[in-house]
Amino acid sequence: MATNWTPESWRGHEARQLPHYPDPEALAAAEGELRRYPPLVFAGEARALTAELAEVANGRAFLLQGGDCAESFAEFHPNNIRDTFRVLLQMAVVLTYASKLPVVKVGRMAGQFAKPRSADMEEIDGVSLPSYRGDNVNDIAFTPDARRPDPERMVKAYSQSAATLNLLRAFAQGGYANLQQVHAWTLDFMGRSAWASQYQQLADRIGEALAFMAACGVNPETVPQLRATSFYTSHEALLLQYEQALTRQDSLTGDWYDTSAHMLWIGDRTRFVGSAHVEYLRGVNNPIGIKCGPSLEPDVLLRLLDVLDPSRMPGRITLITRYGFDKIEAGLPSLVRAVKREGRPVVWSCDPMHGNVVKAANGYKTRPFERILAEVRGFFAVHRAEGTHGGGIHAEMTGQNVTECTGGAIAVTEQGLADRYHTHCDPRLNASQSIELAFLLAEMLNQEMRQREKDAA
Repeated sequence: MATNWTPESWRGHEARQLPHYPDPEALAAAEGELRRYPPLVFAGEARALTAELAEVANGRAFLLQGGDCAESFAEFHPNNIRDTFRVLLQMAVVLTYASKLPVVKVGRMAGQFAKPRSADMEEIDGVSLPSYRGDNVNDIAFTPDARRPDPERMVKAYSQSAATLNLLRAFAQGGYANLQQVHAWTLDFMGRSAWASQYQQLADRIGEALAFMAACGVNPETVPQLRATSFYTSHEALLLQYEQALTRQDSLTGDWYDTSAHMLWIGDRTRFVGSAHVEYLRGVNNPIGIKCGPSLEPDVLLRLLDVLDPSRMPGRITLITRYGFDKIEAGLPSLVRAVKREGRPVVWSCDPMHGNVVKAANGYKTRPFERILAEVRGFFAVHRAEGTHGGGIHAEMTGQNVTECTGGAIAVTEQGLADRYHTHCDPRLNASQSIELAFLLAEMLNQEMRQREKDAA
């Protein structure tokens, strides 16, 4: 248990990226209401995820983390949840089949509402209003009432997260994730693209293997892992008032857990030593992610690890790198070497999205698929060179048929971005691009596995 820590001790530290609520009494009322609500996740589930991530850290599994850039109240619909979940299932099947490693599935879902901003205020046509910070803080509409931070939105976010988790648990454990359904996971709008066809061929091979296993008496009734899967949730622990209100002490161990999600991460803008966010996260026993970008020096990272993981627990820390395709091979090695030198048992995961945002000629923010893929390749190249395990991918993606990232086999163009550009914040990979990324990533994992076997021989 962390020393000199309480769920509210963060309030005595420097807090960046938090909204200013104009009505303190309304804020206190909302926090009090959330404290009375049941936990969204349980301590035992968070411990199970830590154990699975420890396998990733040891090179015996792979982390697939993906979902919305920012969840919204307007797009909340069971079909959207289902479609993102099944694309993650498809990606996991592709990666498992290629790498022969178990895939730990973590969604950016059921809580990914709050967003950090580069400025507190936004100006349009000479009018200045508070920046949009996510639907659990204020509204995206550019009006004074919409942009006023409203603490009741935290309560609504809790309710939406609870409903999302309920559906995800039903999908994961109620038969939808049954490997015998592997053909049925393909989304209708993907058509017969090259990658959709390749997925169908993979599904055929899995179906043949399952038929053989069934003939030998191995089926979903005798092996539960064939009919269900473990699925975890995660989000950036940004809105600390919300996170504190959902912090609970485990009755079995006495340890504290943030019960808003199984895994929390800390972003580039709030991960400085001594920040309120670092202070809060050091005391909860959930697995923790740290975003690592060009501004992070090795010595600072090691000090963060000393604070957040003093006992060096495998699976506790996931380092999520976000450099940009043209910076990763120059910037990442110094961090990898420092962590390796200190013997830190971390998971290394690649976020190829955040460092590759560009503005198209028509004004839309986008992420070129070729840059995303180039950063993933650079990530694995660094880990091959350093003798470490590139253990995960962290992608902003959706099961919806959006046009937000350019490129890929479906060749979304800058002119086509306006067709179905629905994101509330940053551009996401659509289902087709996500499956394409999974296949290309599978090829890289295959290369890594072959190199390991060669080195071992």
